[in-house]
Amino acid sequence: MTFLPILSLDELSSEAKAAREDHLARYGGPLTTLESALLGNVPSFVAYAQWYALKDDLVQWIGERAFTLFCYSISEASQCENTTLYFGRVLIDAGDDPRTPEVTEAEHLLMEWGRLLAMTPNDIPDAVYAKLEQTFGPARRVTLLAFAGQMLATNLLNSAGRVPLDPALRPCQPTAQD
Repeated sequence: MTFLPILSLDELSSEAKAAREDHLARYGGPLTTLESALLGNVPSFVAYAQWYALKDDLVQWIGERAFTLFCYSISEASQCENTTLYFGRVLIDAGDDPRTPEVTEAEHLLMEWGRLLAMTPNDIPDAVYAKLEQTFGPARRVTLLAFAGQMLATNLLNSAGRVPLDPALRPCQPTAQD
């Protein structure tokens, strides 16, 4: 049962409908279940929509695959079913195995850091920070960490908000045999 209400289009305020239309015009659709829930409070919806601005910035310099691996690692480590299934499906659709992808050194570093940020953000080894500093300049590190914070916040909203799985992801759920 969802904790966050998901309003129908008819129940949305005019401000929420305008925010929804603007979002769909910028990023396409359909909206995720979480985005639909966030429309219940337009400032929250707008704040979390900044995820896309950070994504666009990151993809320009690390690429779509590294971005997806980073998101998948953060999501899996924070145990968010919605985003783990989403990014896992993106990887599978691209021909990757999300559990054991063949990765570059930079992708491996992003995956390791993503997991650590989700599981032990106060205990990340100095060696990881040193590798990050060697691999990414200061501005890139700011963007990566800001995005990771957005990803973790998105996972928290999905999990603690008991947001139902997006209908398109239901076929991706593991079965008892998996």
